[in-house]
Amino acid sequence: MGEVIVDNVSKSFALGRGHDVKRVDALIDVSFGAHDNEIVVIVGPSGCGKSTILRIIMGLETLSSGLVTVDGRHVSGCGHDRCYVFQQAQLLPWLSALRNVMFGLEMKGVREPELTQIAADHLELVGLGKYARMRPYQMSGGMQQRVGIARALAPDPSVLLMDEPFGALDAQTRETLQKSLVDIQNRTKKTILFVTHDLDEAVVLADRVVIMRSGRVHEEIDVGVRRKFDDFDAMRKSAEFARVRDYLAHAIHGGNESHVEGHPTLGDEPN
Repeated sequence: MGEVIVDNVSKSFALGRGHDVKRVDALIDVSFGAHDNEIVVIVGPSGCGKSTILRIIMGLETLSSGLVTVDGRHVSGCGHDRCYVFQQAQLLPWLSALRNVMFGLEMKGVREPELTQIAADHLELVGLGKYARMRPYQMSGGMQQRVGIARALAPDPSVLLMDEPFGALDAQTRETLQKSLVDIQNRTKKTILFVTHDLDEAVVLADRVVIMRSGRVHEEIDVGVRRKFDDFDAMRKSAEFARVRDYLAHAIHGGNESHVEGHPTLGDEPN
């Protein structure tokens, strides 16, 4: 479970008033998919529609045309089969870490004795089992975001949607959470759609990358570099990592032709 299909989705809105109203196309015929146990990363310049398509998949925004399905069911609003992780953790400041995780479960209708146990198990999953009683003001930004991830995972969604969740963190914390996310995904087998501006992060995390430009899907590429390495440091230092990152950078900011020899999915080291 966890298949997402985005089929020819467009999103338009009116800008201005009276006779000066203009139609703005935020998304134009966007199509791609995500499969069970896959991390799909969406990259592209600012304003290209990355967050908009993620919010449409969640049901937070309506589409103008097209279709989105999750496990074959038409998305027409929010549902417990999808959970969203924002750039900021958005925790309730008056609640402890445990109670913040319990909040999402309560919205799903989970009650005791399962409620506390499930929340505690998911704090353990993100490495915060010892900090269940702490409130957000007592936590670092990285810890808060871990609680946010635990809260999203606790209701057992098919799909986890993540909108630049590590963008506001320092480099060291960011890398730690990237490793944690890969470990969590390996254990839970969740389908993850992840938006980022950071191309290193895209290569580190992605099985596939969807490149967007000007509201359209410019290109999709298979990556999967992380699955070929046991060690993050070795991956980041590899020629394959550098080659795929270079390919992404040119695809986002360059033309239709890449200056990198060969498609990165081939994975062949140069002679």
